[in-house]
Amino acid sequence: MSRRRPLQLDGRLAVVTGAGSGMGRASAELLASRGCSLAVVDRDPDALGSLATDLRGRGVAVSAHTIDLADLEAVASLPDAVAAAHEQAPSILLNCAGVSMLGSFDQATLDEFRWVVDINLWGTVAMTKAFLPALASAGDAHIANVSSLYGLAAPSGRVPYVTSKFAVRGFTDALRHELETTDVTVSAIYPGGVQTGIIHHARVAAAVAPGAAARAADAQSALYRTTPAQAAERIVDGIVRRRPRVFIGRDSRLSDLVTRVAPVGYWNVMRGIVAAAGDTRS
Repeated sequence: MSRRRPLQLDGRLAVVTGAGSGMGRASAELLASRGCSLAVVDRDPDALGSLATDLRGRGVAVSAHTIDLADLEAVASLPDAVAAAHEQAPSILLNCAGVSMLGSFDQATLDEFRWVVDINLWGTVAMTKAFLPALASAGDAHIANVSSLYGLAAPSGRVPYVTSKFAVRGFTDALRHELETTDVTVSAIYPGGVQTGIIHHARVAAAVAPGAAARAADAQSALYRTTPAQAAERIVDGIVRRRPRVFIGRDSRLSDLVTRVAPVGYWNVMRGIVAAAGDTRS
């Protein structure tokens, strides 16, 4: 099989995390419209149930799995649950689930820091570990892991999130290299500012005053320009084309360029753009 042959979606089974809202939901809906059956995963049972009901109403074969990705035992048992619900092995794994936190490094406790890393990084690693055997058995499969613009550039005020997303980037690149002689291809997804609810649903470090957190969240969301539907188009296109790196939004593409040209000096430009979004003290 040519490594560059597009992945055909019709008739495939896709596993999508973070499917209850935002990019995950939009991507699940788009995959379904392209002929995929779905195993959708989220920690919010109501949002997940709403999506599953909607997709079933369109005639899509879908199973819904409510788990917390920080629960590694639940993640490890998920492939068996998906296999029991579907008659085929998954060909697509989209790790889209993620969380954020408001607070500087000195304001965050180690437990708060770990919570972000447990979901963003370990959830992605654990899902990939759990499903890789099934994906390999499918004979022609793809893994897409969502990193972030903040997996390319590292602003102040988001240390736990940045740490987790840079780690997802490294994990995904190394995994792609390990699997290069197999039929499983791998993408790293780098969304810029996407109009989801992640920042307004972010955990707030206990040391941060509520007013400061709200102002920082509002400043961050004001930078978002891309819709979840637009992001989903880029994600699904990247899966089909098996792109190693997928950039979502002009801000993401510019960050990739600037951080490569000026790996230290880019902060002189970025500092002013994100200053209010990273300020949880005033």
